[in-house]
Amino acid sequence: MSGTYRVGLVGARGYVGSELIHLITAHPELQLGFVSSREREGQAVADFEVGVDPALRYVNFDASQVAQADVDALILALPNGKAGEYVAELDAAGRDPVIVDLSADYRFDASWYYGLPELTRARAVGQRRISNPGCYATAMQLAIAPLRELLDGPVQCFGVSGYSGAGTSPSDKNNPELLRDNLMPYALTGHIHEREVSRHMDHAVEFMPHVAAHFRGISMTVNLHLREALSRDDAVARYRAAYADEPAIRVIDDAPWVSRIAHKHGVEIGGFALSADGRRLVVVSTLDNLLKGAATQALQNLNRALGLPENAGIDPKEWHT
Repeated sequence: MSGTYRVGLVGARGYVGSELIHLITAHPELQLGFVSSREREGQAVADFEVGVDPALRYVNFDASQVAQADVDALILALPNGKAGEYVAELDAAGRDPVIVDLSADYRFDASWYYGLPELTRARAVGQRRISNPGCYATAMQLAIAPLRELLDGPVQCFGVSGYSGAGTSPSDKNNPELLRDNLMPYALTGHIHEREVSRHMDHAVEFMPHVAAHFRGISMTVNLHLREALSRDDAVARYRAAYADEPAIRVIDDAPWVSRIAHKHGVEIGGFALSADGRRLVVVSTLDNLLKGAATQALQNLNRALGLPENAGIDPKEWHT
């Protein structure tokens, strides 16, 4: 496979790593420079992923090896707390590839670009260190942003994710047996995505996450208290205007279903239930946590950092159902 830019992927065994392998493999301007996974070292990537170069094998690069790799860009798809070692080795080696970090490690670091393209692309020019937003955080911010200037008091967000969001390491939150006929609340105050959204929206958010029995997809119900009354038509019009030129975001009238966004790259926002006094609006956003909540958004950020069209490599027919 040939491509203009070589991309290294660290943390390739997880669900998001798998999605990234497919997106990069299909991209006309990218190629995989290396794919690193401790558990799969030496095995052919094609044994696990369809459509990849049969000669490509998983490596197990430590941070110093990653820092010496011949790549134009690096995607870190690692658990929280792991990215810093790789960044430090790159700095020590004087290497400056584009870095897209999918963990929360740099989401609160003002020296890194926070890459939620539909809201922050005006700050993307020249950025080479990019912190990819969290999956829940993306769903919340896109549901809040069109009315950010009208908010009165904290925003309440009730989120439900498929269990792929809990990763591949065994836990109660990704155990299908425990999740059957169940909805599992967790981290009901102080979740890291609550702090992330409060910071980047510059407004208090109260987030209550839950895990359900489906595999992928997030449904986020967002309760917005407003300083002034709106009609429903006005509220919907504000969302449509905010996202009119955004192919990733579709504003619909009814509340979106998470089943309709699974395996899609985009976001749906709808519902728009308004209180009788016009000062409380409830909207629902849905996205695939593995795609727009992670891999697709990483690709958008990577494209822009490399000087490519933001949505290069994303099939426009696959934004929505």
